[in-house]
Amino acid sequence: MALMRPAQVAIDFGNDSDTPPRSSSEFEEVPYPSNHWPVPEGLPVHYMSEEKARRRTVKSAHDDVPISVHNGHYDDDGKDVYNKIRAVKTRIGSGRPPPPPAPPATNIREFIQQNLEHVSPIVYTLFSCWSRFYKIGKSNVVVWDEAHFGKFGSHYLKREFYFDVHPPLGKMLVGLAGLLSGYDGSFEFKSGETYPDHVPYVAMRVMLATFGVGMVPLGWYTAVELGMSQWACHLVALMVLLDVGWLCISRFILLDSMLLFFTFLTVFCLTKFHNQQYQPFSFDWWSWLLFTGISIGLVTSVKMVGLFVTALVGLYTIEDLWEKFGDLKMSVQDQARHWAARVVCLIIVPVLVFMASFKIHFLVLNHSGPGDAQMSSLFQANLVGNDFARNPLEVAYGSKITLKNMGWGGGLLHSHVQTYPVGSNQQQVTCYHYKDENNDWIILPLWEEPEYNPNGELRFLKDGDVIRLQHAPTSRNLHSHTILAPITKLNYEVSCYGNSTIGDVGDYWQVEVVDDIKRKHVDRIHSLTTRLRFRHKQLGCYLRAANAILPQWGYKQVEVSCDKENNPKDVHTYWNVESHWNDRLPSADVKFYRSPFLRDFWHLNVAMMTSNNALIPDPDKEDILASKPFDWPFLHLGLRMCGWGDTQIKYYLLGTPVIAWAGSVSLILAVLVLGVYVLRKQRKYVDMEPREFSSF
Repeated sequence: MALMRPAQVAIDFGNDSDTPPRSSSEFEEVPYPSNHWPVPEGLPVHYMSEEKARRRTVKSAHDDVPISVHNGHYDDDGKDVYNKIRAVKTRIGSGRPPPPPAPPATNIREFIQQNLEHVSPIVYTLFSCWSRFYKIGKSNVVVWDEAHFGKFGSHYLKREFYFDVHPPLGKMLVGLAGLLSGYDGSFEFKSGETYPDHVPYVAMRVMLATFGVGMVPLGWYTAVELGMSQWACHLVALMVLLDVGWLCISRFILLDSMLLFFTFLTVFCLTKFHNQQYQPFSFDWWSWLLFTGISIGLVTSVKMVGLFVTALVGLYTIEDLWEKFGDLKMSVQDQARHWAARVVCLIIVPVLVFMASFKIHFLVLNHSGPGDAQMSSLFQANLVGNDFARNPLEVAYGSKITLKNMGWGGGLLHSHVQTYPVGSNQQQVTCYHYKDENNDWIILPLWEEPEYNPNGELRFLKDGDVIRLQHAPTSRNLHSHTILAPITKLNYEVSCYGNSTIGDVGDYWQVEVVDDIKRKHVDRIHSLTTRLRFRHKQLGCYLRAANAILPQWGYKQVEVSCDKENNPKDVHTYWNVESHWNDRLPSADVKFYRSPFLRDFWHLNVAMMTSNNALIPDPDKEDILASKPFDWPFLHLGLRMCGWGDTQIKYYLLGTPVIAWAGSVSLILAVLVLGVYVLRKQRKYVDMEPREFSSF
């Protein structure tokens, strides 16, 4: 059968001029929803701009759904018109979007044009160098806290262990500046003293002022990352550059320039990380999250006040994770990865950086110094120049000893000739954190036993022995009675009473062994390693020092009391023999004793916090230089940094009024404006798009 070819078909895509045009009634008409481009009734818009009209529009139920628009056209993502509009992935971040990479420059002109955005911060940085370095050595005397931090830098150069209430990183950088300057650590840095020629104080000041210089470019680029306008970036840079308080405090051998620099660095890294949120778990995302954690560790390693910027990062992280928790499109695995990343980079990494600064601190300061008594006896035993290596190992009657309290921040059992102004009015007994002959005690038998004979048979101190402890300088006996302690009212007072021939049963203390770090079975008491408790034979209370600070009449030393509660786990009732002198006993080899780093790290931090809490103003004394926190935001009071002689260069720490006042007022206004916008948002006014409001 022959195949038949289909007929020719003519197709005309044009309109015949004779054919009348079709009307709109021949097509299906689809009405728009009633809420499409709503205009409130009775609200004239002819006099408003488009932006103002949008802000006056009552928010509808669908306004929160973002619509993807590309080149002015609605993108339905390939779905039909009946499909629901879905949220699209947009860049999450308040900073400026990253510009597309520029092609490589072919000449200097193109290079300059591509980097014009960096010209302004470079200029501001040069001005910062001039303002921080100009005539920085004009005052050739020790100014303000240079007396403290310069001296601490000297300890690092001499490798002598010292104690201070601040973490060590900033002071190590002071010591490094001295080392690079050629300083030998011999100057004592007494307040107001003139620097000798061999102390390169100008070079040290310049190195530390560099941290103050770095604040200006960090301020600029932080403003850029926050998405501020060019004018706002200039304003931020000028406020940092021209603040007289920051300028002044950056020109001396102090920790504040480092503290401020690392604070700025933390905020800058946080904003950089925030602007990487649109590409989570990328290399840049991980890098800036890690840098933020390192910056937190650095700022807290200079001063603990750096915890304030840590709190800022913590609040941001909580809000960020809370938003992700509400994202139902995010898988459980991604949620867990976000949490794990924050825990590692913002908790573990800062702690490791903080601990590393203390590890370096311990490694450098390996010689005996003025801060030995703040640390455990075992730690001190490993310091070069410490006399513990000559300690006889076993303690005997007639031995002269010092007793170290093993509670965190504990000191040495101490007494002095001053008496309690309250209570028994007997000689004071305290805990003291520095080495002194008033820390020495002699172990003696009871009153009814034969008097100690230095030429008689040796009698070693054992678990369960009842002894007297005689204060070596004053010959008075460690004593307790039913009179209440001056601070810890639930405990009994501990004092020194009598002399070498006068005493009573209130002088008797029973030795109870807790344990020994080198031995399982303890019979004889060993210096350094045996932990003891002293139980009052008559009252049954325990000798205790728990960081309660005595008033000025007690020289702000730690109160020692007798605790009526028998708590075997209370480390503040634990003591060990630290120094030990007895000519009749051979010296022990303690070189194999090692104190664990974690224990030393924790011990020193508790001692720092304890000592810092004791630094409170004395209500009995009027300090004309003291200020209160509310004096600073509005510059009600500044700080005199040096003497005020007629021929002396004077420094008065006070911020720039325009900057300080404007900054303080802007913070108050920001809270008020936020409250207004939150109220309007709740009333369904559309002042900002959802992403704009989140950024705001």
